[in-house]
Amino acid sequence: MNTSNSAVSSIRLNKFISDSGFCSRREADKLIESDRVSINGVVPELGTKVLPGDEVRVDGQLIKASAKNKSDRVYLAYHKPVGITCTTERHIKGNIIDAIGHSERIFPIGRLDKPSEGLIFLTSDGDIVNKILRAENAHDKEYIVTVDRPLTERFIHAMGAGVPILDTITKPCTVIMQSKFVFRIILTQGLNRQIRRMCEYLGYKVTKLKRSRIMSIRLAGLKVGQWRDLTPDEMNEINSAVADSKKTALPEPLEKSTEKRLPKRSSSRGVKSRASLNKG
Repeated sequence: MNTSNSAVSSIRLNKFISDSGFCSRREADKLIESDRVSINGVVPELGTKVLPGDEVRVDGQLIKASAKNKSDRVYLAYHKPVGITCTTERHIKGNIIDAIGHSERIFPIGRLDKPSEGLIFLTSDGDIVNKILRAENAHDKEYIVTVDRPLTERFIHAMGAGVPILDTITKPCTVIMQSKFVFRIILTQGLNRQIRRMCEYLGYKVTKLKRSRIMSIRLAGLKVGQWRDLTPDEMNEINSAVADSKKTALPEPLEKSTEKRLPKRSSSRGVKSRASLNKG
Protein backbone atom coordinates (compact mmCIF):
# COMPACT_ATOMS: atom_id res chain seq x y z
CA MET A 1 0.00 0.00 0.00
CA ASN A 2 1.08 3.53 -0.66
CA THR A 3 2.30 4.98 2.64
CA SER A 4 3.54 8.31 1.38
CA ASN A 5 3.12 11.21 3.81
CA SER A 6 2.82 13.80 1.07
CA ALA A 7 -0.20 16.08 0.73
CA VAL A 8 -1.89 13.59 -1.60
CA SER A 9 -5.63 13.39 -0.96
CA SER A 10 -6.71 10.37 1.07
CA ILE A 11 -10.03 9.02 2.32
CA ARG A 12 -10.98 6.61 5.07
CA LEU A 13 -11.58 3.09 3.81
CA ASN A 14 -15.16 2.81 5.09
CA LYS A 15 -16.08 6.10 3.42
CA PHE A 16 -14.40 5.06 0.16
CA ILE A 17 -16.50 1.89 0.10
CA SER A 18 -19.75 3.64 1.01
CA ASP A 19 -19.14 6.47 -1.47
CA SER A 20 -18.70 3.86 -4.20
CA GLY A 21 -22.29 2.75 -3.66
CA PHE A 22 -21.34 -0.75 -2.50
CA CYS A 23 -22.95 -0.43 0.93
CA SER A 24 -23.47 1.98 3.83
CA ARG A 25 -20.50 3.10 5.91
CA ARG A 26 -21.74 1.03 8.84
CA GLU A 27 -21.88 -2.08 6.68
CA ALA A 28 -18.42 -1.23 5.32
CA ASP A 29 -17.06 -1.29 8.88
CA LYS A 30 -18.50 -4.78 9.32
CA LEU A 31 -16.87 -5.95 6.07
CA ILE A 32 -13.50 -4.55 7.16
CA GLU A 33 -13.83 -6.13 10.60
CA SER A 34 -14.62 -9.48 8.97
CA ASP A 35 -11.40 -9.39 6.90
CA ARG A 36 -13.40 -9.28 3.66
CA VAL A 37 -11.71 -6.10 2.41
CA SER A 38 -8.23 -5.70 0.96
CA ILE A 39 -6.14 -2.76 -0.21
CA ASN A 40 -3.55 -3.70 -2.79
CA GLY A 41 -3.92 -7.32 -1.68
CA VAL A 42 -3.36 -6.58 2.02
CA VAL A 43 -6.02 -6.91 4.76
CA PRO A 44 -6.35 -3.48 6.44
CA GLU A 45 -7.61 -2.25 9.80
CA LEU A 46 -10.58 -0.04 10.59
CA GLY A 47 -9.56 3.57 10.07
CA THR A 48 -7.12 2.79 7.27
CA LYS A 49 -6.82 5.49 4.61
CA VAL A 50 -7.14 4.90 0.87
CA LEU A 51 -4.77 6.85 -1.36
CA PRO A 52 -5.08 7.62 -5.08
CA GLY A 53 -4.00 4.57 -7.05
CA ASP A 54 -4.84 2.08 -4.28
CA GLU A 55 -6.82 -0.98 -5.35
CA VAL A 56 -9.70 -1.75 -2.98
CA ARG A 57 -11.56 -5.05 -3.16
CA VAL A 58 -14.43 -6.61 -1.19
CA ASP A 59 -14.51 -10.41 -1.40
CA GLY A 60 -12.25 -10.04 -4.42
CA GLN A 61 -14.59 -7.59 -6.19
CA LEU A 62 -12.92 -4.36 -7.30
CA ILE A 63 -14.49 -1.24 -5.75
CA LYS A 64 -14.39 1.82 -7.99
CA ALA A 65 -14.13 5.34 -6.62
CA SER A 66 -17.30 7.42 -6.59
CA ALA A 67 -17.92 10.05 -9.24
CA LYS A 68 -17.26 13.43 -7.61
CA ASN A 69 -20.62 14.83 -8.68
CA LYS A 70 -22.42 11.62 -7.60
CA SER A 71 -24.12 11.44 -10.98
CA ASP A 72 -23.87 7.66 -10.72
CA ARG A 73 -25.83 7.48 -7.45
CA VAL A 74 -29.39 6.15 -7.08
CA TYR A 75 -32.00 7.68 -4.74
CA LEU A 76 -35.40 5.99 -4.43
CA ALA A 77 -38.67 6.46 -2.56
CA TYR A 78 -40.47 3.16 -1.90
CA HIS A 79 -43.87 2.32 -0.44
CA LYS A 80 -42.89 -0.69 1.65
CA PRO A 81 -45.66 -3.23 2.12
CA VAL A 82 -46.37 -5.09 5.35
CA GLY A 83 -44.25 -8.26 5.47
CA ILE A 84 -41.15 -6.85 3.75
CA THR A 85 -38.00 -6.78 5.89
CA CYS A 86 -35.62 -3.81 5.64
CA THR A 87 -32.45 -5.79 5.18
CA THR A 88 -29.91 -6.26 2.42
CA GLU A 89 -29.39 -9.90 3.42
CA ARG A 90 -30.65 -11.71 0.33
CA HIS A 91 -31.04 -15.05 2.11
CA ILE A 92 -33.83 -13.57 4.26
CA LYS A 93 -37.21 -14.22 2.65
CA GLY A 94 -39.09 -11.02 1.81
CA ASN A 95 -36.00 -8.77 1.97
CA ILE A 96 -36.43 -5.26 0.63
CA ILE A 97 -33.77 -5.62 -2.07
CA ASP A 98 -35.48 -8.54 -3.80
CA ALA A 99 -38.85 -6.83 -3.36
CA ILE A 100 -37.70 -3.80 -5.35
CA GLY A 101 -35.55 -5.66 -7.87
CA HIS A 102 -33.45 -2.64 -8.84
CA SER A 103 -30.56 -3.15 -11.24
CA GLU A 104 -28.15 -1.14 -9.06
CA ARG A 105 -26.78 -2.18 -5.67
CA ILE A 106 -28.89 -0.21 -3.17
CA PHE A 107 -29.64 -0.27 0.54
CA PRO A 108 -32.33 1.27 2.77
CA ILE A 109 -31.84 4.48 4.73
CA GLY A 110 -33.12 3.52 8.16
CA ARG A 111 -35.83 0.94 8.52
CA LEU A 112 -39.52 0.20 8.91
CA ASP A 113 -40.58 -2.78 10.98
CA LYS A 114 -41.81 -5.82 9.08
CA PRO A 115 -45.43 -5.34 10.30
CA SER A 116 -45.37 -1.67 9.21
CA GLU A 117 -45.82 -0.08 5.80
CA GLY A 118 -45.06 3.25 4.20
CA LEU A 119 -42.31 5.49 2.90
CA ILE A 120 -38.66 4.52 3.03
CA PHE A 121 -35.67 5.77 1.07
CA LEU A 122 -33.11 3.54 -0.61
CA THR A 123 -29.86 4.64 -2.17
CA SER A 124 -26.48 3.65 -3.52
CA ASP A 125 -24.92 6.69 -1.82
CA GLY A 126 -23.50 5.55 1.49
CA ASP A 127 -22.36 9.06 2.38
CA ILE A 128 -25.89 10.43 2.71
CA VAL A 129 -27.14 7.66 5.02
CA ASN A 130 -25.48 8.96 8.20
CA LYS A 131 -26.51 12.52 7.42
CA ILE A 132 -30.22 11.70 7.12
CA LEU A 133 -30.28 9.34 10.10
CA ARG A 134 -28.28 11.59 12.43
CA ALA A 135 -30.66 12.18 15.33
CA GLU A 136 -29.34 15.67 16.08
CA ASN A 137 -30.61 16.87 12.71
CA ALA A 138 -34.20 16.36 13.93
CA HIS A 139 -35.62 15.39 10.54
CA ASP A 140 -39.38 14.89 10.68
CA LYS A 141 -40.93 11.49 10.06
CA GLU A 142 -44.73 11.37 10.02
CA TYR A 143 -46.82 8.27 10.75
CA ILE A 144 -50.51 7.39 10.67
CA VAL A 145 -51.29 4.91 13.44
CA THR A 146 -54.36 2.79 14.14
CA VAL A 147 -54.82 1.29 17.62
CA ASP A 148 -57.06 -1.37 19.15
CA ARG A 149 -59.27 0.80 21.35
CA PRO A 150 -60.71 4.33 21.41
CA LEU A 151 -58.27 7.18 21.82
CA THR A 152 -58.48 9.64 24.70
CA GLU A 153 -57.16 13.15 25.26
CA ARG A 154 -55.00 11.72 28.02
CA PHE A 155 -53.38 9.27 25.58
CA ILE A 156 -52.73 12.00 22.99
CA HIS A 157 -51.15 14.27 25.61
CA ALA A 158 -48.99 11.50 27.08
CA MET A 159 -47.70 10.42 23.66
CA GLY A 160 -46.77 13.98 22.81
CA ALA A 161 -45.13 14.76 26.15
CA GLY A 162 -42.79 11.75 26.17
CA VAL A 163 -43.01 8.11 27.22
CA PRO A 164 -40.44 6.01 29.14
CA ILE A 165 -39.18 3.21 26.87
CA LEU A 166 -35.80 1.55 26.31
CA ASP A 167 -34.27 3.19 29.39
CA THR A 168 -34.99 6.71 28.14
CA ILE A 169 -37.84 9.20 27.76
CA THR A 170 -38.98 9.81 24.21
CA LYS A 171 -38.60 13.35 22.94
CA PRO A 172 -41.69 15.58 22.90
CA CYS A 173 -43.50 15.24 19.58
CA THR A 174 -46.63 16.30 17.72
CA VAL A 175 -49.61 13.95 18.10
CA ILE A 176 -52.98 14.67 16.45
CA MET A 177 -56.17 12.61 16.79
CA GLN A 178 -57.56 11.75 13.36
CA SER A 179 -60.53 9.61 14.33
CA LYS A 180 -61.74 7.35 17.13
CA PHE A 181 -58.94 4.80 16.61
CA VAL A 182 -56.45 6.69 14.43
CA PHE A 183 -53.82 9.32 15.25
CA ARG A 184 -51.03 11.07 13.40
CA ILE A 185 -47.59 11.42 15.00
CA ILE A 186 -44.49 13.33 13.89
CA LEU A 187 -41.19 12.04 15.29
CA THR A 188 -37.60 13.21 15.10
CA GLN A 189 -36.34 10.05 16.80
CA GLY A 190 -35.92 6.53 15.46
CA LEU A 191 -35.82 4.26 18.49
CA ASN A 192 -36.40 0.57 17.95
CA ARG A 193 -40.15 -0.06 17.48
CA GLN A 194 -40.68 3.34 19.09
CA ILE A 195 -44.35 4.01 18.34
CA ARG A 196 -45.42 0.46 19.18
CA ARG A 197 -43.51 0.57 22.48
CA MET A 198 -44.97 3.99 23.34
CA CYS A 199 -48.49 2.74 22.73
CA GLU A 200 -47.90 -0.46 24.69
CA TYR A 201 -46.69 1.54 27.68
CA LEU A 202 -49.99 3.44 27.66
CA GLY A 203 -52.05 0.27 27.34
CA TYR A 204 -52.74 0.35 23.60
CA LYS A 205 -51.81 -2.04 20.81
CA VAL A 206 -50.96 -0.83 17.31
CA THR A 207 -53.02 -2.62 14.66
CA LYS A 208 -51.73 -0.62 11.67
CA LEU A 209 -48.77 1.70 11.21
CA LYS A 210 -47.96 3.65 8.05
CA ARG A 211 -45.13 6.16 7.52
CA SER A 212 -46.55 8.91 5.32
CA ARG A 213 -43.68 11.39 5.17
CA ILE A 214 -39.91 11.71 5.64
CA MET A 215 -38.70 15.31 5.81
CA SER A 216 -40.47 17.03 2.88
CA ILE A 217 -41.04 13.83 0.87
CA ARG A 218 -44.56 12.39 1.03
CA LEU A 219 -45.89 8.93 0.30
CA ALA A 220 -48.79 10.33 -1.73
CA GLY A 221 -48.97 8.90 -5.26
CA LEU A 222 -47.06 5.70 -4.49
CA LYS A 223 -49.16 2.56 -4.31
CA VAL A 224 -48.14 -0.25 -1.97
CA GLY A 225 -45.07 -1.97 -3.43
CA GLN A 226 -44.27 0.84 -5.88
CA TRP A 227 -41.05 2.86 -5.97
CA ARG A 228 -39.82 5.90 -7.86
CA ASP A 229 -36.67 7.95 -8.25
CA LEU A 230 -36.47 11.02 -6.05
CA THR A 231 -36.71 14.15 -8.18
CA PRO A 232 -33.87 16.70 -8.50
CA ASP A 233 -35.95 19.19 -6.46
CA GLU A 234 -36.48 16.60 -3.70
CA MET A 235 -32.77 15.80 -3.64
CA ASN A 236 -31.94 19.51 -3.44
CA GLU A 237 -34.23 19.81 -0.43
CA ILE A 238 -32.67 16.77 1.24
CA ASN A 239 -29.12 17.93 0.56
CA SER A 240 -29.96 21.38 1.93
CA ALA A 241 -31.47 19.85 5.06
CA VAL A 242 -28.39 17.71 5.77
CA ALA A 243 -25.77 20.23 4.61
CA ASP A 244 -24.47 20.87 8.14
CA SER A 245 -24.51 17.22 9.19
CA LYS A 246 -21.19 15.65 10.15
CA LYS A 247 -20.27 12.88 7.76
CA THR A 248 -18.72 10.79 10.52
CA ALA A 249 -21.80 10.65 12.73
CA LEU A 250 -23.04 7.21 13.64
CA PRO A 251 -26.54 6.49 12.32
CA GLU A 252 -29.39 5.39 14.52
CA PRO A 253 -29.53 1.58 14.73
CA LEU A 254 -30.65 -0.09 11.51
CA GLU A 255 -31.06 -3.43 13.23
CA LYS A 256 -32.14 -4.47 16.70
CA SER A 257 -31.23 -2.11 19.50
CA THR A 258 -29.33 -4.91 21.25
CA GLU A 259 -26.72 -5.05 18.51
CA LYS A 260 -23.23 -4.44 19.88
CA ARG A 261 -21.11 -1.62 18.54
CA LEU A 262 -17.91 -2.45 16.77
CA PRO A 263 -14.82 -2.19 18.97
CA LYS A 264 -12.50 0.73 18.32
CA ARG A 265 -9.48 -0.15 16.25
CA SER A 266 -6.17 1.51 15.59
CA SER A 267 -6.35 4.23 12.93
CA SER A 268 -2.79 3.56 11.83
CA ARG A 269 -2.36 2.21 8.37
CA GLY A 270 -1.09 -1.35 8.34
CA VAL A 271 -1.73 -5.07 8.35
CA LYS A 272 -3.61 -6.91 11.06
CA SER A 273 -1.53 -9.02 13.38
CA ARG A 274 -1.18 -12.74 12.70
CA ALA A 275 -3.13 -13.43 15.88
CA SER A 276 -6.00 -11.29 14.60
CA LEU A 277 -5.96 -12.98 11.22
CA ASN A 278 -6.09 -16.43 12.81
CA LYS A 279 -9.17 -15.72 14.96
CA GLY A 280 -12.04 -18.19 14.65
